[in-house]
Amino acid sequence: MKAALVPARLGAGDVLRVGLGGLKARPTRVVLSALGIAIGIATMVAVIGISSSGKADLLRRLDRLGTNLLTAKPGDTLFGEKAELPESAPEMARRIGPVTAVGATGAVDATVRRTDKIPREVTQGIAVQAATDGVLGTLGVETASGGGLNAGTGRYPGVVLGSEAARRLGLDRAGGQVWIGGRWFVVLGVLRPAELAPEIDRSALVGWDAARRYLGFDGHPATVYERSTDASVNDVRDVLARTVSPEHPEEVGVSRPSDALEAKAAATGAFTGLLLGLGAVALLVGGVGVANTMVISVLERRREIGLRRSLGATRGQVRTQFLAESLLLSAFGGAAGVVLGAAVTAGFALWKGWPPVVPVWALGGALAATLAIGTAAGLYPAVRAARLPPTAALASA
Repeated sequence: MKAALVPARLGAGDVLRVGLGGLKARPTRVVLSALGIAIGIATMVAVIGISSSGKADLLRRLDRLGTNLLTAKPGDTLFGEKAELPESAPEMARRIGPVTAVGATGAVDATVRRTDKIPREVTQGIAVQAATDGVLGTLGVETASGGGLNAGTGRYPGVVLGSEAARRLGLDRAGGQVWIGGRWFVVLGVLRPAELAPEIDRSALVGWDAARRYLGFDGHPATVYERSTDASVNDVRDVLARTVSPEHPEEVGVSRPSDALEAKAAATGAFTGLLLGLGAVALLVGGVGVANTMVISVLERRREIGLRRSLGATRGQVRTQFLAESLLLSAFGGAAGVVLGAAVTAGFALWKGWPPVVPVWALGGALAATLAIGTAAGLYPAVRAARLPPTAALASA
């Protein structure tokens, strides 16, 4: 009795060698096909990486700036007119137990100009504001040049310029003079950007007493800034309006500036979703390129397929060979895409001064997408190759 013939089995190493051998025969086509996968994977990794780096920078900034800053501003009266905060609002806010720092600014009806020769109408979008001694410390804003306002300088004609105001006036350091309200004011300092209070960047800050004496300031604050302990922010937020304006708390608006940064991060996340969609389209196009390459490979290698089948290769082994080629082709493209995406993320993050972050799940997702594309792109060509009858394949060669 004759023993049944058993086809030889292909081990994992054999499948790898056979798959690599098929790819080495067409290096140019392989590179071009893998490039499509690489572009799609690189786009997706870079988009996720850049978004994650931006969020990491935001969290770092929030840790540094703190989320315990609240602002109180006047709203509208019952009759739709602009309300006013009481002159005592900063001192009233200071009486709240958990409050650790308070500062205030007030609108001044004056313009700031580089010289007295410039027309009054040319304001360059710079606001003149009265400021209390503690406003810069409360906001955590540092000076890039010179100093800030204090109990001494706040009584005399001196001014501290926000970063954008200084740029528009053509000043980059303290010591010069600017024309405000019909007289010269000495530039005491130039501030660094105020991330939690961008209105300060476009302002010229004059001491509270000096604004009253020289510019006719009425003493009503336009914004009260306060910091409290982290654990009590919500409690302070609940009582701040009633404290700064006991008679009309409904006319006071209370906000937390850090909420704007968090909203910005959410908007960035929505934009990231759009870019991920574009990356997925690029990946799909790359997958179509791989499928096209494998279909053409089957047509060009009919003789090889017929010869292998004649020598005893099973349909499953032929199918495995072509599926392995497709997976390897996609894997090469995916690996190149991951490296390229990570490099783009690192380069962009370093350029922006962000911490470069590429989430592990993004790398895992890129690998999974690569395998999925390779399987989908190679499945039909592999099945088609396996179904070729040996005699027909050899006869058509």
